[in-house]
Amino acid sequence: MKNFLDEHFLLHSKTAQRLYHEFTKDMPIIDYHGHLPPQQIAEDKQFENLTQVWLYGDHYKWRAMRTNGIDESYCTGNKSDWEKFEQWAATVPYTLRNPLYHWTHLELQRYFDVPDILDPASGRKIYDHCTAKLLTPDYTVRNLLRKMNVRMVCTTDDPVDSLEYHQQMKADQFEIPILPAFRPDAAMNVDNPETFNKYLGRLEKAADVSIDSFGDYLGALKGRHDFFAAQGCSVSDHGLEEIYAEDYTEAELIKIFTAIRSGKTLDDTERRKFKSGMLVIFAEWDWERGWVQQYHLGALRNNNSRMMKLLGPDTGWDSIGDFAQAGTLAKFLNRLDREDKLTKTILYNLNPAYNDVMATMIGNFNDGSMAGKIQWGSGWWFMDQKDGMTDQLNTLSNMGLLSRFVGMLTDSRSFLSFPRHEYFRRILCNLLGQEIEQGELPNDIAWIGKVVQDICFHNAKNYFNWQYLEQPGKASQKIS
Repeated sequence: MKNFLDEHFLLHSKTAQRLYHEFTKDMPIIDYHGHLPPQQIAEDKQFENLTQVWLYGDHYKWRAMRTNGIDESYCTGNKSDWEKFEQWAATVPYTLRNPLYHWTHLELQRYFDVPDILDPASGRKIYDHCTAKLLTPDYTVRNLLRKMNVRMVCTTDDPVDSLEYHQQMKADQFEIPILPAFRPDAAMNVDNPETFNKYLGRLEKAADVSIDSFGDYLGALKGRHDFFAAQGCSVSDHGLEEIYAEDYTEAELIKIFTAIRSGKTLDDTERRKFKSGMLVIFAEWDWERGWVQQYHLGALRNNNSRMMKLLGPDTGWDSIGDFAQAGTLAKFLNRLDREDKLTKTILYNLNPAYNDVMATMIGNFNDGSMAGKIQWGSGWWFMDQKDGMTDQLNTLSNMGLLSRFVGMLTDSRSFLSFPRHEYFRRILCNLLGQEIEQGELPNDIAWIGKVVQDICFHNAKNYFNWQYLEQPGKASQKIS
């Protein structure tokens, strides 16, 4: 019987253990999609206790606590930090077989050297031990990143963001580049005219222009796109239920914009046409600059209207959606490819029923111009757990080239989430190690070890063209 979370955790063969410990364990991390708050990195924030760094803003944990019968006051409410942690400690034993159980104990071990199982009996001791460490200089957020050998982080930023904290970090010459990613979801969300027009007021201020016409609107957004590029941005991202790929004309887009700018509520056809047009325009801008564009597809968000009204978005009321993806996605990508304006693209799928669709879709547009130009991204959100990652790796292997995969990311708001890369790497090594031992792959440890290292680091470095990452400590000076 193996011990829980020992050095061979998730590695069920000697070959898997060798692949992980000899080739993978010490590889640095490129986290090319996440939601870490730039301000906290710029200010090198020091958290006051374990609850602040671990439970604030973590809707994964909140969902588990609610399911365990814990009142909302202990999740997002006004209970003290210790009282909130106490209820999390009471919930953890009931998360058995949920990835939270593994992540929780990996994070306690990797950041705080705590081997204990978190439960009501150990909660106070663990809380005090970790809080004491968090109050030392070694546990500021920048040092948390250093501790996990993080080499690069991309944040997720709205076009109206000032990027002042990214500028501050660059001026500080912080050796880990923290780069913005351009996420214009709000800029194309025309479902509610009042919300959209309020957003345009923010865009006017950020771009320092008046927006009275569709041309003004595009000019303001293009100005922000250019500004992001000047700050080192080379990645865009969209969080969508589905890709929009309606036929439209420029005249129709102008008419639709004029209508919503005057406060008119659009019908479904108008909304879909406008979103379709804007997705193409954003994609063409990304292609012009050679950016990587990312599409996160399939989340059904804010399902609980009562709690949405009370707490707002991103508080744990989302689920997997069942939107049809194949036809519109093919049409959208084909339009860009037909005009030779399809840049490097990563597709993330939240519904496992569409795994085969995504794995085969990328092959339609990989044109030989580079290795892995169109990628199917790692298991995302509800899928970034052992089964979800394994299914994604197996499907990609069967229908594409696993060896050209750009690997894992955190997609997290937590500075303690980087052991998810370790989790992924162990799963990958176990999968390949098992097949070597079963004779399904050759016992060529050097080659397969190289493939694993590529998936964990080198493929992403090359894909995003971040060559300077080979020389830590000099990165900030090499970003224009």
